[in-house]
Amino acid sequence: MGFLERSVACGAKLREITPVVLEGRVTGLSGLIADVDGLGAHVSVGDRLILSARDGHRVPAEVVGFRRGLAQTMPFGALDGLGPGSSAFFELHGRGANGSGGLAVSDGWLGRVMDPLGRPLDNRGPLPAGDRPRPVLAAPPGATARARLGARLDLGVRALNCFATCRQGQRLGLFAGSGVGKSSLLAMLARYTACDVAVLALVGERGREVREFLEDDLGEGGLARSVVVVATSDAPPLLRRQAAYTAMTVAEHFRDQGKSVLLLMDSVTRYCLALREIGLSAGEPPATRGYPPSVFAELPRLLERAGPGLERDDGPAGHITALFSVLVEGDDQNEPVADAVRGILDGHVVLDRRIAEGGRYPAIDVLRSLSRAVPGCNAPQENALAQRARSLLALYADMADMIRLGAYRPGSDPSIDEAVALAPRIEAMLRQLRDERTGIEDSFAALAGAMEAP
Repeated sequence: MGFLERSVACGAKLREITPVVLEGRVTGLSGLIADVDGLGAHVSVGDRLILSARDGHRVPAEVVGFRRGLAQTMPFGALDGLGPGSSAFFELHGRGANGSGGLAVSDGWLGRVMDPLGRPLDNRGPLPAGDRPRPVLAAPPGATARARLGARLDLGVRALNCFATCRQGQRLGLFAGSGVGKSSLLAMLARYTACDVAVLALVGERGREVREFLEDDLGEGGLARSVVVVATSDAPPLLRRQAAYTAMTVAEHFRDQGKSVLLLMDSVTRYCLALREIGLSAGEPPATRGYPPSVFAELPRLLERAGPGLERDDGPAGHITALFSVLVEGDDQNEPVADAVRGILDGHVVLDRRIAEGGRYPAIDVLRSLSRAVPGCNAPQENALAQRARSLLALYADMADMIRLGAYRPGSDPSIDEAVALAPRIEAMLRQLRDERTGIEDSFAALAGAMEAP
């Protein structure tokens, strides 16, 4: 028997070993927290337990803190049926994978819909398991060892291709209020972006809209190359938080194969709200607008995992191009989560309610949107074209009130006359239907055509 055969046989024997299971007791319940006694010397933050309810059903839980010698755990399900004296079980065997909620990601997950714990939601049977579990709470690639941004990426949306051009491995924030067309834009990106794999995280999404999004917005073709992770708004905060980690872990699996991955997360705000519920329940003090300090420590740990992968000698480095939507409260672009995310990412795209109310979709405000990678990925003539279009739109916006009131007399200023003539044509070019795709070269060609003298 060769070495490989012996290794496989040894691994099979090791998997047959019965794990050591430690048992503790629930001593108290407060809000979302269940205090467990008897395991404090053996568990650490992030470890997974199984809580046994009095009616016999079992609820997975995670250790989120310690207080007075008791392990504070938060269940991934409802607390119904739990009470003082309920059993809590912890497996010592395989702690490295189970403690962080490891996922055995497989290429067979493409086209599937799952919950944050890797359980299928599409009634198509169990998900195929990969070779080895990946840690869900992984560190980002080393800053000096990861590759640089790749070539520019065709997003299929004219406004983004021209005014917020994206490169492979770039991370953009999509800032929008409710009802401004954010989900429709994300669906367009999932279908039209020139990538190998798309990973979608629906964090705190309305349950009614999930099926509509999958069938109408994403469609069969978009789903075929996608992995969708769903945690609806009624899910416990741990599941909503876990949806972000699971989606990032799946994206890292395909990135490590050298593929170009598109990660769409809707939304980072609901992820932060889940973190806030967890932190406050564990006893953290509220800080900015009720968010505990741990929220702003966890944000960069998650967002920095996206981007280029490590440099490879055997092929091109993989990339995770990520668009994180931010649901701004009250359309306040400077609220704490939006402000923190904007400082971490490589650019931001702003959806404006006034533009949506005017009937132009996608309602992207190109004057307030920015991609920090633009100067290095477009041709000089394309950068000049986009800059001139921005100048015309800005000048028209400044003079709009005077023009409507009739206070401006045509011929007084040639530059204003040019803006009055061309700005509506640029706005018309930015309008795009949901089932319409425009490549990046065609997008710049359409912008050039709109800016030709009438």
